[in-house]
Amino acid sequence: MNRFLVLAILCCWSISGTISVEASDSKPNVVLFFIDDLGWRDVGFMGSDFFETPHIDLLAQESMRFTSAYAAAPNCAPSRACLMSGQYTPRHGVYTVGDPARGNNRHRKLIPAKNKTVLADKFVTIADSLSKAGYHCASMGKWHLGQTPLTQGFQVNIAGNPSGSPRGGYFSPYRNPQLTDGVKGEYLTDRLTDEACKFIKANRKSPFFLYLTHYAVHTPLQAKQAEVKYFQSKPTGKLHQHVTYAAMIKSMDESVGRVLNTLKDLNLDQKTIVIFTSDNGGYGPATTMQPLRGSKGMLYEGGIRVPLLIKWPEVTKAGSSSEEPVINVDFYPSLMEMTGTPNPENYLLDGASLVSLLKDPQSKLKTRSLFWHFPAYLQKYQGMQQRFRTTPVSVIRQGDWKLLEFFEDGHQELYNTRLDISETMNLVNNHPEKAKALLQALHQWQKQVQAVIPAEPNPQYHSGS
Repeated sequence: MNRFLVLAILCCWSISGTISVEASDSKPNVVLFFIDDLGWRDVGFMGSDFFETPHIDLLAQESMRFTSAYAAAPNCAPSRACLMSGQYTPRHGVYTVGDPARGNNRHRKLIPAKNKTVLADKFVTIADSLSKAGYHCASMGKWHLGQTPLTQGFQVNIAGNPSGSPRGGYFSPYRNPQLTDGVKGEYLTDRLTDEACKFIKANRKSPFFLYLTHYAVHTPLQAKQAEVKYFQSKPTGKLHQHVTYAAMIKSMDESVGRVLNTLKDLNLDQKTIVIFTSDNGGYGPATTMQPLRGSKGMLYEGGIRVPLLIKWPEVTKAGSSSEEPVINVDFYPSLMEMTGTPNPENYLLDGASLVSLLKDPQSKLKTRSLFWHFPAYLQKYQGMQQRFRTTPVSVIRQGDWKLLEFFEDGHQELYNTRLDISETMNLVNNHPEKAKALLQALHQWQKQVQAVIPAEPNPQYHSGS
């Protein structure tokens, strides 16, 4: 081969290699804090009068805050499946956690839809897409969508498995095959933070996606004794009073602070997108989302509305806020656009990119509806008067209006979320045309996504028993 041709080829290789490195370096990192069961009011910037979250509150001052942000499901696994897949529940079939027929069999009028407990590998996850674009992806903490996140785009898995809560509790030994035990008494939230900081340091020279999905503040409610004693000595608030839950939140907040400080120490904070949110509403016996109605496991606002912060350096305005209704299936297309990553080919994403909002909080997204489909039963919390937290139901939010269609008896509830955030006034009879239009749009969506509608009577149901 002509030596000049060889030199030309080598030169091209060198140039292309440089371009590749520069392109890689120009990609922003992504840190997604996905907290388990953290309620809408459980952080300081949303008005908690007892729980302490100074690090998250500082992040709020540096971020855009979304006041009408939603999880795509009222409990853990389906919300996570929606987040990772970018699709609503009828498309992946993960409707609930475990058994869809929870509660007393004699009280369930219908046979619920069959439930999947694994997000099938055919779904292209956020991590699949980011990995393809050169990101190193780590899942730290709760997975709850199958055996391991390593088959779905992640190169690192710390503590993730099918379990929805820490099998051995929050203190080492953890009884977790995906997490080596620490010293006796080590606290799980602290350990996951250690691992997250190690990952950031090890990957500081390449783009990374850190999915820090804490088991906290899910049950069992267990906290470090020093933090418990601190809150025992503190006057309780009118809104929040639970001491152990407060201590768990404090440890979680310290985790967020440590991760953010690690980014700053490595000069990565200005090239890292940070998202902070929860998988569903708060755990009813430990907290309240007032003035929102309901809690985890319900399709009322308290079960699905969640705190959400997004910090995109040099793009989002510090301390800005948006009232635009958004949902966690929006994260997928948003992150693709924010990182310059193409959407996966021949793969449907149900959400909308939030980039226009992040650039201008006064802007509006294209008119759309948000949907929830929960064709299952969830049993009541201890002390609740009703028999179920929810019976099979489908929900649409369009603008300020929200309609719930319950499948057991077909009854509907219509609320104006702006005028009645507590959902105390069912307006279905006051605004029949609005209810009709929303129900029609909901049925059209159900047909489009082939949503399973429970209709088969439960032969073991006993009316009035």
